[in-house]
Amino acid sequence: MNLLYKRATFEDIDILTKTRIEVLRAANQLSYDTDMSEVERESYNYYRKAICDGSHIAYLVFEGNCFVGAGGVSFFQVMPTYHNPSGNKAYIMNMYTNPKYRRMGIASKTLDMLVRDIKKRGVTAISLEATDMGRPLYEKYGFVKMNHEMELPE
Repeated sequence: MNLLYKRATFEDIDILTKTRIEVLRAANQLSYDTDMSEVERESYNYYRKAICDGSHIAYLVFEGNCFVGAGGVSFFQVMPTYHNPSGNKAYIMNMYTNPKYRRMGIASKTLDMLVRDIKKRGVTAISLEATDMGRPLYEKYGFVKMNHEMELPE
């Protein structure tokens, strides 16, 4: 298998957007008749801005012309804390591997590339939200469950 791991550029916004919708459908167990037009439009707008200003990086994985996987990271800043004096954070998201290509190390390699890029920026606060399918990969990599974060539901 001859895989190409490519850092996404502005020209890749359409495939990034399409992949984002595919990931959200899978993670939320949504059928293909569920209207995702607003999320798709806003995701496109997000990528258009964030790829250009560097607040998001992503990798796309191809076998020939066939898209087989992706992963991305959003960078953001919060108020500085004792444990994170810069306040800089990274949130890994949109990890995806085509079902036919799973269990071949694609997600692991993509994750490793993202984490290396994050650390090159000097960011040490790295988090993600794991699906049941992805959790073993992230735990093997060293991610641990967070105990102190809370969320206000809609």
